[in-house]
Amino acid sequence: MNSEILIAKLFLKTAFKNKAVFILTLFIGLLLIYAAFSGWTNFKNQNEMKAKYQEQSRKDWLSNPDKHPHRMAHYGNFAFRSKAPLSVFDFGMESFFGNSIYLEAHKQNTTNFSEAGFSTGMLRFGEISIAMILQVLLPLLIFFLGFSSIASERENGTLKILLSQGLSWKQLILGKSYGLIGVVMTIFIPVMMAISILWITIQSNNITLEETLRLLLIILSYFVYLSIFCVIAVLISAISKTSKTALTSLIGLWLMLTIVLPRASQALGKAIYSTPSKVKFESDIDADVVKVGDSHNPDDPYFKSLKDSLLSVYKVDSVKKLPFNYGGFQMKEGEKISANIYQKHQKELWNIYDKQNSFSKILAFVNPYMAIKNLSMALSNTDFSSYTEFQEQAEAYRYHVSQEMNEFQMKYISNNAKSSAGKSNIIDKKHWEDLHDFQYKPSGIGKVFSNELISILAFLFWIGLLFFLIRLLSKNLKAI
Repeated sequence: MNSEILIAKLFLKTAFKNKAVFILTLFIGLLLIYAAFSGWTNFKNQNEMKAKYQEQSRKDWLSNPDKHPHRMAHYGNFAFRSKAPLSVFDFGMESFFGNSIYLEAHKQNTTNFSEAGFSTGMLRFGEISIAMILQVLLPLLIFFLGFSSIASERENGTLKILLSQGLSWKQLILGKSYGLIGVVMTIFIPVMMAISILWITIQSNNITLEETLRLLLIILSYFVYLSIFCVIAVLISAISKTSKTALTSLIGLWLMLTIVLPRASQALGKAIYSTPSKVKFESDIDADVVKVGDSHNPDDPYFKSLKDSLLSVYKVDSVKKLPFNYGGFQMKEGEKISANIYQKHQKELWNIYDKQNSFSKILAFVNPYMAIKNLSMALSNTDFSSYTEFQEQAEAYRYHVSQEMNEFQMKYISNNAKSSAGKSNIIDKKHWEDLHDFQYKPSGIGKVFSNELISILAFLFWIGLLFFLIRLLSKNLKAI
């Protein structure tokens, strides 16, 4: 162990003597500062804007005059999703998802106002976030630091001397790996400390155990991820005859892991599991609604049969004699039918997206970059799952509001009301206050473990694989 520590200390001492590495490290440091500032600014501006419009939407809802409840259901309101505290660290997919949904009766709208929709195509090349720098650029720096760790010893002849003095290959590889990890920690630790301070400031001391666990898991995950790249760099250097060969191999590996494989997995998933167009998706829903029962069609056989059943049960010969407003009952049943059909089609669409994303998740066993990318977004609450949760919660709220309006109609609107101008055809505006405002609630840490189990297992696989390779190569490597 003393030999490994001595090797690590020597590596730490000589790491930054290379001016090119120092300049690259400085460049990454400046990018990290910019990413932290832009992440904080974006978080602050987006949440302030959403809070402003959420308040305005609520104010507009409450300021509506006395009116028919079904007209109020069609007036609708908005659901906004605030950015999570850790989104300052990892922007994830948020820029490509909408952040608000217009909610109205009988219709499920999609999210709107994504940042990608208002920007140029350059956004597709990615955003400069702290997570992106740690995932993509820091491994490149690691490869520049570690490519010559053992290959240079072989080139200048000192490797034979070290091994002849009793140093084992295992001690040499571990010592160089520890040293490289130590160098990386001089960047990683200050970054994580800065993120923690920024995270505390953002939450205004309203820190929950849930968010604390997310932050700690992010720190642990990135430490494991960067350590994996450190060991890979040393192993490639150990099996390379020259430093030039090691550098070429590592740069090629970096391009494959961070650029080629992620793009290829996405393209493959989309090619195998195609999604329907928006027009087809909506037309399929409309077609199914017509098959079951269309509440807006006076001649619909389902609702005609339902009306006859009600008249028979209440032993009356006209809907006007029912003890509740039939129009409200009809709209309530129609909303239930359309909502169930929409949820069925929506789940089928989510399943297709899950199948597409499964390629990227499975690829984590070949590419640690995919493991950290998926896990980081999940812990930061900026992944695809957080988007679907927002959609589902907004739809549940929309359905609740629509059905409450239908209940108001059944209870307060007379069956004999003929004119929309009559008092018997409207209800008091005080009822609008009975409906609470929409509040998005992110899922717990347990769902992150459930969704990203493959990523976690992939990290364990990579740790086991690297230890196996260290042991295997230690027995077979030669000094020349």
